[in-house]
Amino acid sequence: MIWIFPALAGLLIVYFAMRSSRFRRFAEPVLSILVALGLISAFVVWLRDGGSQSNDNEPPPFAQSRPVIQPEEIALEGLQFTRNRPDTSYRVTGTILNKSTANLTNFNLTATLEDCPDNACKTVGEDTALIVARVAAGRSQTFETFFTFPNRFGIEPTAPKWSTRISNIRGVAAQ
Repeated sequence: MIWIFPALAGLLIVYFAMRSSRFRRFAEPVLSILVALGLISAFVVWLRDGGSQSNDNEPPPFAQSRPVIQPEEIALEGLQFTRNRPDTSYRVTGTILNKSTANLTNFNLTATLEDCPDNACKTVGEDTALIVARVAAGRSQTFETFFTFPNRFGIEPTAPKWSTRISNIRGVAAQ
């Protein structure tokens, strides 16, 4: 609400500067000095409030010295990859099992698709999905997500091979 006063003062200054050349000659140097003083005082306040100060004793917000949940403590069971529309998209369903003592909030799931006819594997692509799953410690939950891979001119993999990787796990300590 206090911003109304400077806005009103600014409008009055502009109005009087347009109407009177005498006022303009007086207002320009005064306003320049006031703006310079305002910038200097803002800089001093920034320096005093910690603009260059770093506190090493306190971690940044939401930072964890050690992740609450390790990748080994999460198990993905019953993963099913189903071809979807468009042809380069796959629907993935499965169950997340949280084997840790902390509550899981989310994680990244990276899937790699390889085409392996006659055991000669060729990577088709890799995609990462954010899985938002609120899974309590020791519980499981089903999930669904989608992965998209580059289109190889409509050629469907003849012997698809999937590999998955879990990363960027976020969790909170169980209460």
